[in-house]
Amino acid sequence: MFIVFEGLDGSGGTTQLRLLASALQRLNHPPEVLMTAEPSGGPVGRMIRELLVQQTMGEAVLPYLFTADRRDHLDRTILPGLARGAVVLSDRYLLSSLAYQSTSLPMERVDVLNGDFPPPDATIMIDVPVAECLNRIEKRGQVREIFETRERLTTILAAYERALALRQSRGDRILRLSGMGDPLEVHNRIVELLVAEGLWPS
Repeated sequence: MFIVFEGLDGSGGTTQLRLLASALQRLNHPPEVLMTAEPSGGPVGRMIRELLVQQTMGEAVLPYLFTADRRDHLDRTILPGLARGAVVLSDRYLLSSLAYQSTSLPMERVDVLNGDFPPPDATIMIDVPVAECLNRIEKRGQVREIFETRERLTTILAAYERALALRQSRGDRILRLSGMGDPLEVHNRIVELLVAEGLWPS
């Protein structure tokens, strides 16, 4: 099973991924749980992470780098994990490219670049207002990436809406919920959605 977490920077996707992984590992018959993320830890992914902070290349190169990283990520991590029967949890995947990289290229072009990649079994979209995302980012106290500004996040949120509509029109299963409140409350809402969709291991 392949589950992806999506949302704006600061929406809590990384936290929720870890909470879900812990819950799965506490089951009486726990599956193998593989936690991963994009940009990946591979060579292209490491380059992207550097560019997101240092901006040593123009942003127009990012959609192509993300596509290359996704291909490597699938071949190196996701597909082998699924072949073993693992539950693969990824922090970002296709929707992130459609939303974030459409600030550099038209979304239609980004969609074509990612056209060969398989959809996940479910995408969990965590909705958090831009102002709250910025507040959470500020509390981290880390160097901000190029997308972590009010203007950028507002633009990306609108792009997410278009991307969600596009992927849903193709049959993607998207589970959408509020990311406001205590992280454990959000986690419980996610588990309830997965159970309702028949995606919780029996």
